[in-house]
Amino acid sequence: MNKPHIVILGAGYGGMMAAARMQKLIHSNEAKITLVNKNDYHYQTTWLHENAAGTLHHDRSKIDIKEVIDRNRIKLILDEVVSIKREEKKVKLKNQELYYDILIVSLGFEPAIYGIPGLSEFAYSIKDINSARLIRERIEYNFALYTNENKPTDGRLNIVIGGGGLTGVEFAGELINRIPTICEEYDIEKNLVKVYLLEGRDCVLYGYDDSAVQYAMNSLQSRGVEIINDASVKACAEDSIIYEKGGSEHKISTKSVIWTAGTKANSIVERLNLSMEHGRVKVRNDLRSIEDDSIYLIGDCSLNYDENGNVLPSTAQIAMQQGEFIARNINAKIKGKEMAAFLPDVPGRITSLGSDDGIADMFSRNLFGWKAALLKRVADNWYLFKLGGIQLLMKKGKFNMFH
Repeated sequence: MNKPHIVILGAGYGGMMAAARMQKLIHSNEAKITLVNKNDYHYQTTWLHENAAGTLHHDRSKIDIKEVIDRNRIKLILDEVVSIKREEKKVKLKNQELYYDILIVSLGFEPAIYGIPGLSEFAYSIKDINSARLIRERIEYNFALYTNENKPTDGRLNIVIGGGGLTGVEFAGELINRIPTICEEYDIEKNLVKVYLLEGRDCVLYGYDDSAVQYAMNSLQSRGVEIINDASVKACAEDSIIYEKGGSEHKISTKSVIWTAGTKANSIVERLNLSMEHGRVKVRNDLRSIEDDSIYLIGDCSLNYDENGNVLPSTAQIAMQQGEFIARNINAKIKGKEMAAFLPDVPGRITSLGSDDGIADMFSRNLFGWKAALLKRVADNWYLFKLGGIQLLMKKGKFNMFH
């Protein structure tokens, strides 16, 4: 009997955790395992907002894949996925083709732009290391250009964040903390810089309780973020963004729009012709596609529900659990044992509002300020330890509240 070929697409949280667990559970004589990723590094998605704001260098968020996976157990292919042919059980890469028996899709997300004119052309999104670095450079470029040209009316110092969810709020908190440093570097008065946070609902951080939302809003506003709720973005241009509020249209002149309002599964996943909802693929309770027994989906690609029938958020925490679960289930399948159902453990949520501030809803308790920020550090460090042990934790962990 031929060994099954397990192919993992994407080295995000789910893909990396699946690979790290499989190399320990599945012997080389039981299966062949291949991990495909565009880059030779994995990155901490939960730190990208810090990279984009410039409060954390992007190299800190990178983790060399070779430090985590055993190359004797898992073949690493650095290539870009072009398409998946389900009928042939084939993955087409830019430079080669792979045939699989079991496919784990962990290709991440793309920004959802909801057909809003100009967003795809003129807005920036926090998607990966390079996009985060581009945002940081874009903001610094505009500050430098303002100093050179001194045109106070062109909106070059206005920064607009579209979306008051987790990413938008975390980015706003990091960015507003860094503004004084950038202003000092480019000899710009701080009061000339405006940071706007636009949210379509009646409050930011939808789903948190009122006290946590109020704390977050007060924290951001006290440092200079202007929060505009019930703001429906209508269009984005090279030098402005237009939104509607209370039946009236409003315009903000800006050269920097960062769009964080929603995500969808990678477009390669959309072309698989599988059942989708909310921009993600519906899966069974063992995380396999409803239509295809050989395809598992993780993280932003996968639509899961909790025990109460609510859609699970596509967080790093959930993706990690899915990766570990799939590794155990595939190991059971290969050994002829019964497969289990995915039961997510969601102790709560943590949102940073800067390096020393945050909110957390953990085990039915709310934490605010430095306690929540410290808890986020602990959670991030725990992931590093689970992925690569004490060596990776000591190399990449955060042990200082102020980076």
